[in-house]
Amino acid sequence: MVREAPAQEDSAQAKPILLDVRDLAVAFDSEGGAVHAVNGVSYTLAEGETLGIVGESGSGKSVHVLAMLGLIPRPTGRITGGQVLFEGRDLLALPERALRTVRGGQIGFVFQDPMSSLNPGMTVAAQIIEPLRIHLGLDGRAARARARDLLDLVRIPQAGARLDQYPHEFSGGQRQRVMIAIGLSCRPKLLIADEATTALDVTVQAEIIALVQELKREIGMAIVWITHDLGVVAGIADTVQVMYAGRILERGPVDDIFRDPRSAYTLGLLRSLPDLSRGRAGRRRLHQIEGAPPDMRYPPPGDPFAARNVYATARCLAEAPPLVQAPGAAPGHLVAAWYDLPARLAAEEAAR
Repeated sequence: MVREAPAQEDSAQAKPILLDVRDLAVAFDSEGGAVHAVNGVSYTLAEGETLGIVGESGSGKSVHVLAMLGLIPRPTGRITGGQVLFEGRDLLALPERALRTVRGGQIGFVFQDPMSSLNPGMTVAAQIIEPLRIHLGLDGRAARARARDLLDLVRIPQAGARLDQYPHEFSGGQRQRVMIAIGLSCRPKLLIADEATTALDVTVQAEIIALVQELKREIGMAIVWITHDLGVVAGIADTVQVMYAGRILERGPVDDIFRDPRSAYTLGLLRSLPDLSRGRAGRRRLHQIEGAPPDMRYPPPGDPFAARNVYATARCLAEAPPLVQAPGAAPGHLVAAWYDLPARLAAEEAAR
């Protein structure tokens, strides 16, 4: 994919760029051939910005962040191209030892399932103290005091008394708070949350999102929030990035993306959300995107969503569109599409 135009949201442009992903490509070997999971992903993230990345399973949203932190399984997975500049340093070119100082120290990570991410045989204190010891050189009383402060920070009641408990003694929401505490332990400049609230009920999910927003204001970190839930993105993100088949199909300010989508895939995702404002009598049947994602062992030559897109043109099937500023949209609202979605929707409305 052609690298996206440098245009960004006005608020993000005023701040220095923290992360600059350039034409990142990742593939996995399989019995049937190489699976092209990430295909030329490019974007920037400003200091203090919250980026929500959405897309269905297999879209490349999780794989690309794991790749830039050196966490994809090897030798099956491999980075086939690109750069990932974090404060000007290419993470992909760093030796493993240098990358470890960034991972966990300057970039925190919160995984989806805290029960499988936390070590069941270690106390919560030991797991919080480990990055403090490795990255900050803290040990003994200083590390334990910092661990207690972190549990306080993420609103774990009776933090001091719970340090020596094990993960199974915490609720699901509390375990996720512990994961956030570990991710924040070294006060990172960037926090990556990969489906961090997916396994939680909606009440706990709302509490975690509110907590992360509060911590962002307090610490001033940037956030990459990966999810399939557009409702979560609406509540937490400054910028939304829509991925499909390892590519970015649309990116822009969160309000503009929800109000004025320019990709048919984004439109399909938004239409699949239930509308609870109409009352039972006025509710419509949920929209379904017909078809299935492409087999990425054999990537299509054009727009990867073209085969499922009722607005696709012949050019969509033959040529991959670049990610560019959407005509008439807010600054920084980028789309990869050969068709004019607002015009097509207006024509449909006029024909009714």
